[in-house]
Amino acid sequence: MKFSATQIAAIVNGIVVGDGNVTVNTFAKIEEGHPGAITFLANPKYTHHIYATKASIVLVKDDFEAEEPVSATLIKVADPYATLAQLLEMVSKFVIPQYNGIEQPSYIAEGVELPDDVYVGAFAYIGRGVKLGRGVKIYPHAYIGDGAQIGDDTIINSGVKIYYGCKIGNRCIIHAGAVIGADGFGFAPTGNGYNKIPQIGNVIIEDDVEIGANTTIDRATMGCTKISKGVKLDNLIQIAHNVEVGEHTVMASQAGVAGSTKVGANCMVGGQVGFAGHIIVGDNVVIGAQTGIPSNVKTGSRLMGYPAVDARDFARQAVYIKNLGKLNERVKEIENKLSGNK
Repeated sequence: MKFSATQIAAIVNGIVVGDGNVTVNTFAKIEEGHPGAITFLANPKYTHHIYATKASIVLVKDDFEAEEPVSATLIKVADPYATLAQLLEMVSKFVIPQYNGIEQPSYIAEGVELPDDVYVGAFAYIGRGVKLGRGVKIYPHAYIGDGAQIGDDTIINSGVKIYYGCKIGNRCIIHAGAVIGADGFGFAPTGNGYNKIPQIGNVIIEDDVEIGANTTIDRATMGCTKISKGVKLDNLIQIAHNVEVGEHTVMASQAGVAGSTKVGANCMVGGQVGFAGHIIVGDNVVIGAQTGIPSNVKTGSRLMGYPAVDARDFARQAVYIKNLGKLNERVKEIENKLSGNK
């Protein structure tokens, strides 16, 4: 399927600079662009690639002005990255296989009502009292425990395990191997070891949440573990019991949030960040990769390091550490001069 620059500009409300009749049928990174591909320029660090790319069309910001000749046709838009996402979503509807119906063998408990447009893949298990919304897709080998609820147009990929009583909202995507609602890590120490504390709460995932492969979200001891609307979790993340993650927060791979911690809205969390339990992280917080968060964090903070410090302080400390060798030599030189030694 081919689209011209003029057609694409009409779809994304962009302005064509160059040949509006040039066509594309695939996507490429700007440094790997080739004829017939559309790419984008969003990060200024990649600007030099636009003058050498072989891509036929480049999405650029509406204030972009070329300093050298550009062979590609440009489409100026308000946000090139968001526009690329829009185009990829449109194309995905044609290239990603669409499944419908109930495949066999699969197990669907008696009394479960299936809307006409639901898909249930082979070897999937749907327990008693499960409620499924319209357009739900449950891929092969998924497990939906008793009493779970899944909202409209949600996708449950292969191998996902959703324990009993958990609630998933509308338009969510849960990727392969994710586990929703396993027991929280609750044990009471005794003279002979540890006694398990029953975990009788559940997990609530609101609308438009995406959960990466092999991410785990534990059920609450009491009440609920809550993932608010619009949250995006990468692969291999651990969310412990009774945690709350605020709206539109994003977390990169291998982040871990200990029990009963509350993470605010619109936060950005880098990979391998660790949160202590029972703390509160404010809204609009940005946390760099591998940062340790031992205590409460104020709204709007930007943190890095372990223990976490302001990101600017961390950058300065890194420079100081790098120059410690030279500093040590200067101190020795000054000490020798003061002591009269040459």
